[in-house]
Amino acid sequence: MNQNKENTAVQLRTRLKALRAAQNPLESNRGALLIRGRLFTWLATNVTRLREEGRPVPQRIAAFWALPEEPSLQPLLRQWVEEEGYEVSLPVVTAPGEPLAFYQWNPDAPMREGAYGILEPVSEPAEAPDIVLVPTLGYTREGDRLGYGGGYYDRTLAALKESGHPFVSIGIAWATGDLSGLDYAPQPHDVRLDGILTDKGWAVQAPALA
Repeated sequence: MNQNKENTAVQLRTRLKALRAAQNPLESNRGALLIRGRLFTWLATNVTRLREEGRPVPQRIAAFWALPEEPSLQPLLRQWVEEEGYEVSLPVVTAPGEPLAFYQWNPDAPMREGAYGILEPVSEPAEAPDIVLVPTLGYTREGDRLGYGGGYYDRTLAALKESGHPFVSIGIAWATGDLSGLDYAPQPHDVRLDGILTDKGWAVQAPALA
């Protein structure tokens, strides 16, 4: 990334963080509830269709432990594990500059504070995910993602693609992260997401699960 583009990305991150911080907490809570509901419906609808077609259904979901300023997914993760029987994993930073590892999570799993103050499960490595939920600060309507600048998810998604394991990636964002009309251009190493879900609906509709 050249200096000008790097400066633009830094400025955009500052802007988007300020916009989400200015949200009314009640609206944020409601927005997170709507995100969880749409995400649940998308997966349930796809699973029902696959079962009717006699095809394998996804079992493994790589999620993330939302920070206070991000849309909270925790209630949905609990529901997926306890009521739906999905295998949920959370990301673990193993080393700077490396892809994320995903470790098994359940509501009773012990957690510890990892890199950047994010809670990580103390458990066993998970198998490759069928669905990856990606924390997303900014996004375009083409599926481009502006993250927090560490490059962890770009490396992780690229590594998963290189492994040949099929998966669907879905960014979870606030609608205030829309980069339309702003001076933003994705970088060559950026990996586009398959879908992007916000509190206002699907900014990029997630594809049907195959």
